[in-house]
Amino acid sequence: MYGHSDRLKLEHRPNGVLVVTLDFPPTNPFEGDMHEGLVRTLEDINYDRDTKIVVITGAGEKAFSAGGDISEMKRQLENPAEHIAALADARRILNALLRLEKPLIARLNGHAIGLGATIALFSDLCYAVENIKIGDPHVSVGYAAGDGGALIWPQLIGYMRAREYLFTGDPIRSQDAAAMGMINRAVPREQLDEVVYGMADRLAAGASVAINMTKQAVNLPLRRHFEGMIDASILMETISAFSQDHAEAVDAFLTKRSPNFTGK
Repeated sequence: MYGHSDRLKLEHRPNGVLVVTLDFPPTNPFEGDMHEGLVRTLEDINYDRDTKIVVITGAGEKAFSAGGDISEMKRQLENPAEHIAALADARRILNALLRLEKPLIARLNGHAIGLGATIALFSDLCYAVENIKIGDPHVSVGYAAGDGGALIWPQLIGYMRAREYLFTGDPIRSQDAAAMGMINRAVPREQLDEVVYGMADRLAAGASVAINMTKQAVNLPLRRHFEGMIDASILMETISAFSQDHAEAVDAFLTKRSPNFTGK
């Protein structure tokens, strides 16, 4: 059980709180075995009787996770099968998040971008440092926001606001995200641990069966919505991954220039 990726650090606190740290600073991107490692870790937690509450966070102070890695995107352009496999991994992560039986608290120590934002927003509770950015810039790299953003953003902030942010890729400041109900709270950095672990300890001392069943009841509509749309959403992102605009975006990022999108 556990130990599925060198880039995931696990800390078992004595009160039944398990801290999962995305440990590849400074930006904690999802590359290598981190996709599979997170899925298998989340699945293991359901069988761990000693864990009551899970906190997920990132190493360092710059980022919770910057999401996908551009260098990997470049390599995937030359190996389409690898890219398709990576999108399947994203689906597995979302499925594992929604089927996690115990409360999951996201501790946003820094920016949460792309898949990093999706994981944070699929968590049951989310607390962030003030003035960090939460964003889903899939369109900025020529991708459709198919690996969860198109599902969770409208559920949290409504379709009109979600469309604006997903169509532009613009990030949201954590204070604004809290004000619109996207996350629970944005606090000064020195207060983050008090807020996050205070809630984790409170829930760990609560009636776990009741809390866990309440979580499942609250998430059931989201799980059904997920099952109804995720395959089509992943297909849409896969199609966009083979567009000329995506290749242009990757090359522009790596050569440090502005992309010239052609709509192809």
